[in-house]
Amino acid sequence: MKANLFRWMVNAWPPLFFAGIKVTYLAADYREAHVTLKLRWYNRNYVGVQYGGSLMSMTDPWYMLLLMHNLGSDYFVWDKHAEIDYVAPGKTHVHAHFKISDETLAEIREKTANGEKYIPEFSVDILDDHDKLVARVKRRVYIKLKPRARAN
Repeated sequence: MKANLFRWMVNAWPPLFFAGIKVTYLAADYREAHVTLKLRWYNRNYVGVQYGGSLMSMTDPWYMLLLMHNLGSDYFVWDKHAEIDYVAPGKTHVHAHFKISDETLAEIREKTANGEKYIPEFSVDILDDHDKLVARVKRRVYIKLKPRARAN
């Protein structure tokens, strides 16, 4: 599926749409995504800043989706673990950039070639409109080559 169509579809997906989360950029090769969470009345917490659950949600599917599109249907790819370190209150819109490198894809293919599971960890910073760090999220993704694709 072309990245622009996929971006449009994911932006209309209710869990992201109604949280105020939007993909503002998705590379044609699915190697990079930029995501924004606008600060709105409906996603502020009790003290008027970005709700922590929304900050975590804005990072939820991206590494998994980028990897799925780049590795193809021969791999199981699942989100496995996430943790967030809240650094400062999000008083503006916030942004996160996700990127997958050639080296990362090569490492994944190497580590999973014989059917072993591999669980790489990715880190993404959530920045406000002034490039101030609001939160840092670590995400682990479970990856395994499907049996039908393994060399015997």
